Parts: sequence; structure tokens; C-alpha cells
Amino acid sequence: MKTRLCFALLVFQLFAVAADKAPAEASSKAVRKITAAELEDKVRGGWAGQMIGVTYGAPTEFRFLQKINDQPRDWKPEELAGALDQDDLYVEMTFSDVMDRLGLNATSDDYGEAFKNSKYQLWHANLAARRALLRSVKGSMSGNPKYNLHPNDIDFQIESDFIGLMTPGMPRAAQRYAQRVGRVMNYGDGLYGGIFIAAMYSAAYFESDPRKVVQAGVAAIPAGSIYAQVINDVLRWSKENPSDWKKTWQLLEDKWDRDDACPEGALRPFNIDASLNGAYVAMGLLYGDKNFEKTMEIAMRGGQDSDCNPASAGGILGTMIGYKAIPAKWTDPLPTIADKKFSYTNYSYNTSVEKTIERAKQVAKLEGGKVEADSLVIPLETPDALKLEQFKPGKLVERIAFTDSRWKFTGSWEKMDKEWAVSQGSNGSGSEAVVTFRGTGAILTGTLRPEGGLFDVYLDGKRMGTRDAYTADGERYREGLWGNFDLAPGEHKLRVVVKGQPFRTSTGAWVNLEGLVVYEN
Repeated sequence: MKTRLCFALLVFQLFAVAADKAPAEASSKAVRKITAAELEDKVRGGWAGQMIGVTYGAPTEFRFLQKINDQPRDWKPEELAGALDQDDLYVEMTFSDVMDRLGLNATSDDYGEAFKNSKYQLWHANLAARRALLRSVKGSMSGNPKYNLHPNDIDFQIESDFIGLMTPGMPRAAQRYAQRVGRVMNYGDGLYGGIFIAAMYSAAYFESDPRKVVQAGVAAIPAGSIYAQVINDVLRWSKENPSDWKKTWQLLEDKWDRDDACPEGALRPFNIDASLNGAYVAMGLLYGDKNFEKTMEIAMRGGQDSDCNPASAGGILGTMIGYKAIPAKWTDPLPTIADKKFSYTNYSYNTSVEKTIERAKQVAKLEGGKVEADSLVIPLETPDALKLEQFKPGKLVERIAFTDSRWKFTGSWEKMDKEWAVSQGSNGSGSEAVVTFRGTGAILTGTLRPEGGLFDVYLDGKRMGTRDAYTADGERYREGLWGNFDLAPGEHKLRVVVKGQPFRTSTGAWVNLEGLVVYEN
């Protein structure tokens, strides 16, 4: 009996050891390899593709709104040097620098701190985020609709390329780093736009079919999000109309180019929404036949943010085919600027490539892979299921311009007709502006300026706090000054009271109002 028991225990132990080893052995097979030479070629292709794409589309940026660009584009090699001054590139280097200084465990607050101290000009979600950061909001919240009226805008989408490039074949890692960086300036579909782009770069290292790359990108974001619905529509329409990208563009326009929540784009042809512009990137890849110029051309001709879109499409395709496969017409001028630094950074094209490769090796090891003498061993992984979050302020109802009779101004207001905005302005203490409206949400629009001052906001008689119309970078911006999106249905009264006081280092106390954007759920 004792012998049989010992034998049984021995068999059990052997089985347990075998079972213990089985997952490790199975996981060791679930890897992919990329040689050091292939990795460098693809990283170089990705960075070069961004630089080429943004200069290819730069002259058309926001010149074609709700219409296809039918003007021919004759790109000149000398234009490539302009990439060094493009925010599509130097802003993302702010965040890659945080990783290189603080490590891959850097937090949203770490990225926010670096962004807060940046000196370059910003717009939309980026501008709103930096304003929030400078007013003591943490980086983990500066993209949240509570502090940022542009959560669905394109900003993170054009700054997430570096994350995809440093996570070859590792979409789960791409999601993780993208969420930390993207929350600094975006939320919901704005955040998902950056994850979508990063996941496509990640997939492009091992996938030669552009359709599968787009599918990999959308698989990394919640299926229930508006962003995923838009991209899935493009995937379906491109299959139904395989040789007619303009038909797909029109279907996209008819269904999705509406209700842009951005204060500047609301009820106007201008649309900086991440999902619409992301759809143009997807169209370039789906209809571009892996042809570098054709891919950029279609992404650019869709219009709207037509320098950012070919930059993303060119970068993703450049990663897929590698630097050596990009036609020489586009890469011949690169060696002459490859060691020149991008504006506001310590990074050049060559150092960006080197740092990306270093980070890719670190990520691979953290994900369970390893670095070999002449290759990188990458664990096979699928993206995580992300929790759905959406910023849906409602259907746009109207814009009530300051000239509308529903606005009542008392005190020292004056109409200002400037090249930067037409508005009603006052710097007099106690000057008031009151407007009544019907809706469940609203954004007060006006002008940020170096002479901007303080004002109080009252909604239905309740004080909502003090806001400011100041910007510290010396520029002037048409912008949302205040917003609320959870109002009870019915009529509401908004009252703005000018304090006649500068904000911090402002050179004046001006408050300039353009109007009110109204939403209805």
C-alpha cells in the first residue's frame, strides 16, 4: 500500500511539474521575431513617413472643408525640411522625452508637467489642456471634459505615432502607454483616436495587408465607441466600393460630418474631430494599394486636417514597407536634415530613430520578450478590452452670436472687429452680458488674448465660478471660455460679469465674447 501510495505521489508530482511547465513552453512559442536590421528599417520608415506626409499635406491644411481636394499636389524635395517645424512631430517628442528621462513607468501627471512647461504655440485640445495644467489641474484630468472643451478633437491622434513605433507587435503595451499620455489632452473618442493610430503602427511591423492593419487599430478601442463605428463604416464601405474612394468619402460625409462638438467647428464646415479625420487616414491606407504617394494623396484629399492625416497614413505605411521601400523621390532629401533638431526639442530624425529602438527593446522585455544579439523576440499579444467612455454633449441646436437680440449687454462693452476675431469686448468692472437659451448644454465662446482678464459666470442665478480669457503665449485664439452639458431641458439664463481685473501676468482685463453654442440631448 505504501509503495503504491509513493508511486501515485511521484506520478502526481511529475504531472504537476509538466503542467507547470506547459504554459511557459506554450507561451515561449507564442512569439515573433524581428531582426535588428528589419526593426531599424521599419522605425526609419515610420519616422520618415510622418515627416514626408506632414509636408506633403501642409499647404492644404483646413483649406478644404466638407469637400474633396481636387487640386494637384507637386511636392518638392526641399519641402521636407519644413517637418522640423511641424507640431505634429515636435509635440510628441515632449512626451517621448519624458519616457527617456523618467522611464516607461512615467504617469499622466509626469507627462502633464512637461506639457505645462512647453513653450510652443498650441491649439484646441492641446491649448485647453495646457491652460488647465497652468491652472493646477493634474495631467490625468487635463483632457477631461470637466476642464477641456475639446475632448474629441484630433490632438492626441497626431501625437501618438511614437507610441506605436516603440511597441512593435504589442498592441496591449501601445494601449497602456497611449492612455497615460493621451489623458493629458483628450478623453473618449479623442483618446481612442490616439490608441487607434498607435495600434496600427504596432500592427504594421508584422502585417503586410493595410486592411488588416486598420482592423487591428479598431480592435484596440471599444467597439461601442463612436470612433469605432466610424472606422467600421469605412471598412465596410471600402469593401462595397473597392475602386471608388470618393463614394466612401461621400458616405462618410453624409453620416458622420455633423455635430462636431469643438467650439470652433460647431455648426460650421470646419471639423477637427478625431474620428472623422481618423477615417481619412484609414481611407488612405485602404485605397492606397500600398503605394506611398497614393496613400498620402487620398488621406490628404479628404480635406479638413489634411497635413496631419497624410502624416499618420505615411508613417504607418512607412513602418509597414520600411524605409528602403519608400521611393527615393521622398527620402533623398532626408540625409541633409537627419541630424538637425526638431523645433523646441533635443531630438533629430536620427536620434528619434535611435531612442525609439531603445524603447522598443525595453518594452519587449517588459512584455515578456527578449533582446537577442541580432533580433528582438516579441510576445504575441492581443489588445485589452478597454472600458467605454464617451463625450456626447448632444445634438447641436444653434450658435447665438453676440449680435443676436437675445444677448443683453450693460456697462462698457464695445464691438471689436479684428483680424483675429469679431467680438463684443469689455474691460470695465461690473459690465454684464446676459443671454437666454433653450437646451441641455452650452459653450460660451470668445477670445483668449495676452490682455485677457477675469469674469464670473452665473447660470440660472447660480454662480458657476470665475474664469479667465488670458493666454500666456502672446497669441490670440477663438476659444470656448466656459461650458456645461448636463442642464435640465428647458430655458436657461447665462450671465457673464466682467471683473475688470487681469489674470496673473496678463497685460489687461479684457473679456471678449463671440456667442453661445447650444446643445440638446
